[in-house]
Amino acid sequence: MPTIERINPDTLPDAASLGYAQIVTAEGGKMVFISGQVAWTVDGASPPSDLAAQSEIAVDNLKKALAAVAADVSNVVSLRIYVVDYSPDKGEAVLPAILGAFGSHPTATTVIGVASLADPNLLLEIEAIAIV
Repeated sequence: MPTIERINPDTLPDAASLGYAQIVTAEGGKMVFISGQVAWTVDGASPPSDLAAQSEIAVDNLKKALAAVAADVSNVVSLRIYVVDYSPDKGEAVLPAILGAFGSHPTATTVIGVASLADPNLLLEIEAIAIV
């Protein structure tokens, strides 16, 4: 089992209140790189037009990817969240899905505003690095 430490030093802004860690260290495991997960489902249904709903599906897909390598959210050390036309209100729409999944296991997280993603119906994409 890898050792993962999540650090929010008092010399940096408080990240814990926003659900992420300023620093994450990991030892003793294999690195797993998970491609960006989006609101596509196995049945091929169109993604919902709501950002919060897409966030829930993308997080669920991320959990499924982690399970495929015998991992879960506690193994994730880094997230990159790409949001189309990012604004603070869009960040608030994404936050419940992220906090719901990672609340007790904060990651080093970066939110990146982008002009578009691979499909014009997609509003966000979540990429992860885990240690197993």
